[in-house]
Parts: sequence; C-alpha cells; structure tokens
Amino acid sequence: MAQNTEVVLRERPTAEFVVGKTFEYTKSPMPQPAHVKDGQILIEALYLSLDPAMRGWVSGELCPRPSLASRSTDFCFLAQQQDRRSYSKPVQIGERMRGAVIARVLFSKSKQAATGDLVTAFSGWAQYAIVSDGAFEPASNFPPVQEPTDMFSYYGMTAMTAWVGMAHIGQPEPGNTVVVSGAAGATGSIAGQIAKAKGAYVVGICGSDDKCKWLRDELAFDVAINYKASDFKEQLIKATPNYIDVYYDNVGGEILDLCLGRAKEFARYVECGMISTYNSSTPVSLKNLGSVVAMRIKLQGFIVTDHMKLYPQARKEIAQWTADGKIKAKETIVKGGIEAADQALVDLYKGANTGKLIVEIKNPKEAPSKL
Repeated sequence: MAQNTEVVLRERPTAEFVVGKTFEYTKSPMPQPAHVKDGQILIEALYLSLDPAMRGWVSGELCPRPSLASRSTDFCFLAQQQDRRSYSKPVQIGERMRGAVIARVLFSKSKQAATGDLVTAFSGWAQYAIVSDGAFEPASNFPPVQEPTDMFSYYGMTAMTAWVGMAHIGQPEPGNTVVVSGAAGATGSIAGQIAKAKGAYVVGICGSDDKCKWLRDELAFDVAINYKASDFKEQLIKATPNYIDVYYDNVGGEILDLCLGRAKEFARYVECGMISTYNSSTPVSLKNLGSVVAMRIKLQGFIVTDHMKLYPQARKEIAQWTADGKIKAKETIVKGGIEAADQALVDLYKGANTGKLIVEIKNPKEAPSKL
C-alpha cells in the first residue's frame, strides 16, 4: 500500500523556523476509498501554499515575545500575559501543519466534485487527505485559469487578502497616494496593482533592487523603494510629497512607524500583516503612533476569512483586470515534493520569493496515484 507523507509540528519556534527541528515528517498508510464518507472526497495534493501567517499559526500569538529586560514596559508582552488570543487556535504539537493545497480528486462521494477534478482545500501539509463538503472549493468556483497555480496566485487567499484590504477597506481613489509594504510578495504585488487599476499613484516597498525593477517595469508601480537602502527614509519622503492616503501594511515595525509619520489627514491604513516582527524578539516602539489622532487616520486590521462572502465579487473584478492587462501575478515554485516545504517556509521569511510562494508536491501532468 502506498504511503502518505505528512508534516506535523514537533516544537514551537522561539524565533525562526529551524529545518529538521520545528517540523517532523511522518509516514502512514495512504487513505483509501473505504475511508471516504458521503459528502467527502479523497484528494492528492499537487501544490502547497506557503504564507506569512503560518508563523502565527504555530506560535499561538501574533506578537513576538520580547526579551526579559523589556517585559515590564512592553505592552504587547503584558497583553499576552493576560490573554494570548489570536484569530485561530494554534497548531498543536504533533498536529499536521495547516496549509492550503491545490489537489486532484482521486475518489469522490461528494456532489461538489468528481473524480479527476481539481480543487483547493485547507487540508494541510500532506500528500493525501480526506476532506468534507465545505472544506474545499472546486475549480468551477474560480474564473477560468491557464495553469492550476493561478487558483493560488490570482484567485487564492493571498489575492483575496489583497482585494479585501485594498478595494474594500483601503478604497483608493483616482489620484490618491498609495504605499504598499511587502510589495513584491504575493499579497502586496496584487494589492498595489489593484490600487493602480483604480487610478492611484502607487509606491511599493520591497527588499531588493531586482524586486524594485520588477515592480516598476512589469507591474507598473510608479515608484519602488528598497528598504535596505541607506537613504530609504529620504526616498520615501521624496516619493510621497503629498503624503499617504492609503497604506497597505504587510510588515509592521519600523516601516509602519515611518509611514505613520507620512500620513495625510483622514488616511486609511490597512493592517494586513507584520512579517518583520514574526521572527523577532525585539519589540518595536511606534514613535509616530500619535499621528493616528493628529491626522485622524482610520487604521484597521482584518482577517480575510471574515469576508468570504466578498470572494465572488473579488474574483470577478480580478479576472477582468487580468483580462485587461492591469494585473499580473508571479509565482516562485519550489520543486522537491513535500520534503521541500520546511526549507521553503524558512526562505519565505528571508524574502527569497517574488510573488506567490508555492511548493510543488506532484506535477499535475503525472498520472494520478493508484488507489
């Protein structure tokens, strides 16, 4: 009988993920049709999505734990001590790591998908899984795609996050100045293009000169700035002479603080993620937090799954912008099967990817696994 390789959480990381330590690869017999109940499907994973939010899923907290010396004054730590809450329960030790996959249906007892269909499912880091109705989306829910991975890069959770945060919450208007941090990532790159499609002047912040060139030349960002440049602050000031109307924040930390100081009156600041803090034990002080009051900033965090009813509208608009040439998605696809997942996740937090980071578990052109 074929074996099913899955990845479970071995121990919670205190800082960065450690290959061979944070996760453990386990093997068990492959699920069989006899295990499938009515309203369920047996799937074979083809692609695995890697996302910045995974750091929070395994730690159980979205704020980093500061050093002992700073604990008495750090609000984030004090809040954690009282109530370590997040938008979802953490992955438990020994539990399969969470994650979304693009998969092929090997066997079905569901009316929503037939054998051979492609689906997306939040089934975790495993080659095979059984999922129930409501826990997967058939490919028919998506606009027509050229490649299966388009369901991640154009219409998946990161793209939905970009649309909800930018179009629904940020609401850029023609002529607005929009700044996007983490702009070369899966979410930031789509968010910036949505702002451009709506007529805004868009400034992207990313971590390399090559990524800056891609944002300007391929995605038509008006300005792209490398935050590692020695004159980054001066470049941002120069790029926002009329100050910032909408800031789409993927990184938090010092860049958020700097952008708070550049806010225009009644600006909209969209808090999507804080990747710069996820693997850090050093708390960041927001010196410009007072701008929220002085500039009357609307600062709103969000979790995309709270807005699932908007997905059809988001996908329809993104499909039209894509057809019009206003949105392009890029993918970094890591080969090597599911065994490459933990190293790829480490690389995600180092900014190794441009666009959507995906692990190819099995080439979809290969024959389906035999039951």
